[in-house]
Amino acid sequence: MKARLPQGRGGGMGNMQDMLKQAQKMQEDMAALQEELDEKEYDISAGGGAVKVKINGKLEVSGLEISPEIVDPDDIETLQDILTAAINEAIKTVSDTNNAEMGKVTGPLSGMGLPGML
Repeated sequence: MKARLPQGRGGGMGNMQDMLKQAQKMQEDMAALQEELDEKEYDISAGGGAVKVKINGKLEVSGLEISPEIVDPDDIETLQDILTAAINEAIKTVSDTNNAEMGKVTGPLSGMGLPGML
């Protein structure tokens, strides 16, 4: 007596090949998207616009503008706090954007039950 698999289970080599093709396409899509996200540039400001940070998708800061009116030699701590806030906000914005965009591509993986693929 042969065991029968429920509908949608098993499927032999054809099903496995389809899954591998889907995984390969997803990997290619992710690589292309990562390249696109790496090239993206963001302009983030903090301190009411007193500090502006330009950052790319690779989390590389490419520019920093500081309004002269916030530079007070007697209050360096405030400038340091605003710079820290601006850079942290820039990193968070890039990370959140990258994660959301990658999630659009990897979303189907969650239903596949493939360990280590998320």
